[in-house]
Amino acid sequence: MLTDSQDALAREVLIHGPIARGELGRRLGLSPASLTRLAKPFLERGLFVEVEDAGSGAVGRPVRPLDITPDLGSFIGIKITGDTAFVVLTDARARAVSQHDIAVTDRAPEAVVAQLAETITALAENFPPVLGVGVSLGGVVDDEGRVLRAPFLGWNGVDLGVELQRACGLPVAVENDVVALVEAERWFGAGRGRSGFSVITVGAGVGYGLVVGGESVHTREAGVGLGGHIPLDPTGPLCPEGHRGCSSALITSVGMCAQLQAAVGRPVDYDEVLTMARDGHPAAGAVVDAGARGLGRLIALAANLTMQPTVVLAGEGLGLWEIAEDAVRDAAAADRDPLANPVEILVDRAGFGAWARGAAAVAIQAAVARLGDEAALPG
Repeated sequence: MLTDSQDALAREVLIHGPIARGELGRRLGLSPASLTRLAKPFLERGLFVEVEDAGSGAVGRPVRPLDITPDLGSFIGIKITGDTAFVVLTDARARAVSQHDIAVTDRAPEAVVAQLAETITALAENFPPVLGVGVSLGGVVDDEGRVLRAPFLGWNGVDLGVELQRACGLPVAVENDVVALVEAERWFGAGRGRSGFSVITVGAGVGYGLVVGGESVHTREAGVGLGGHIPLDPTGPLCPEGHRGCSSALITSVGMCAQLQAAVGRPVDYDEVLTMARDGHPAAGAVVDAGARGLGRLIALAANLTMQPTVVLAGEGLGLWEIAEDAVRDAAAADRDPLANPVEILVDRAGFGAWARGAAAVAIQAAVARLGDEAALPG
């Protein structure tokens, strides 16, 4: 198994490479001799490579930053919803190489496992070597990859990690979707290089995650959906659970559609809500305005309570941000103390692709944790 120092070195090179040895030493608190000793097995086993630093211009011994090997392998990330599996094949830095959407027509666990295994096998044949698979979904997932509860799928107590690994023959990591997305933002996305930030996801539900001191906050409650019922407007609409003006009622696509449907007397979808608001429909405009104020207040709450002034917005429901950004920013600023740092709002517009990429990031992290096992390395 890797030592803590080896694990830290592997993560730094994976996330920040190519990176100079001097910078690595400063980040990790290692002497040049210690860094050389720790890096040697990674170089010998083909995980790291030394690259030319064409821009250094230094006289004397050339600087040779460390990077991961370009052909290390591929990873598969899968985000499962109640009706679709969003699949992405990535490189070792979670950059998408191939994306696929698969309709989930049968939610029975064995049917979903069989469907995913078929897709994984086909991708592994076309993009070898695949080193790992990550799966994320909305719900409570334990440390062993067992899905304790997934309401969108109607699952309770499904041993997804074990069953899918048995079916596809590859290492499988399963995680709550928000936790996985936070890890992707921390390692490879908008939060890369930042010591702390919150992640707020908006779509059919509201998700919330937190990074402090460079590490994500892991808790079983990440899958309970605690961000979904934060009170934002005491005069707002009711959510299905009976909470007045909570985040689910105000800013989710489901909540916004329900509000406008009640006003116009017919079903509407999320895109129609946004289009009608953009075209000046008064009821739709009121729904979007209330949602924008609610989202701004939620952003300010996240920054105020965590003392992390950076917030990453993600999810498939960011159409609200796209048409009401100024209103969101104004509401966030209104709930901040004038002496506090301005809230920095970063937006990941990848939609469901961001969720799948998050699952791939979990697979990449699991692969890093396996590096102490010689058999886990390619070649």
